[in-house]
Amino acid sequence: MPDHRSEKHFNGRIGWLRAAVLGANDGIISTACLLLGVASADMARSELLLTGVAALVAGAMSMAAGEYVSVSSQADTEQAELDREQQELIAQPAAEHRELASIYVARGVSPELAKQVAQQLMAHDALSAHARDELGIHEASAARPVEAAITSAVTFSLGAALPLLTALLVPGAILVPALGLTSMLFLVCLGMLAAKAGGAPLLPAALRVGFWGALAMIVTSLIGKLFGTIV
Repeated sequence: MPDHRSEKHFNGRIGWLRAAVLGANDGIISTACLLLGVASADMARSELLLTGVAALVAGAMSMAAGEYVSVSSQADTEQAELDREQQELIAQPAAEHRELASIYVARGVSPELAKQVAQQLMAHDALSAHARDELGIHEASAARPVEAAITSAVTFSLGAALPLLTALLVPGAILVPALGLTSMLFLVCLGMLAAKAGGAPLLPAALRVGFWGALAMIVTSLIGKLFGTIV
């Protein structure tokens, strides 16, 4: 039989990859949009940079707190389900065996073989078998609040630093188009990098990230321009 460990799979990266993509994407888009809105309102360079730095720090802290709270809620729910399942295994093991066997029958295994598989898996590790096949809780996708919080904060900071660096280096006369173009480039590269890390097609990911990023920046620029004109 082939050794499954020699096969390359990417589902083990789901947890941190989701947090990394979310953080970097939000860092680029939110900071670029904020800078574009402020720049379109003809604000001074010093105020523009101060706005960008504040956005980076506040955004990173917000992403870390938000990810930790939301993923902790997922972890609490998963643990509650596991505790409930453990109690059911203690109270009614025969019923749990029939339930697990019925899951395998529904997947196409013959009833007799399903009973044997369920019996052997429960003898080895009953809770893991039910967690995986009944509850859909897998080790690779289990909630990790601290990992998600740190990943999101770091990647948000890195993403936000890119448009902020553009605002620092580019002359004011071409700042708005330069921010838009470079941020689009950053977003497309992020989409491709995330797809590469997850083993997914590159082009759809790049187009998806680029489209929504462009839409957000266009709307923000228009609002900034309108607000600056009115004020």
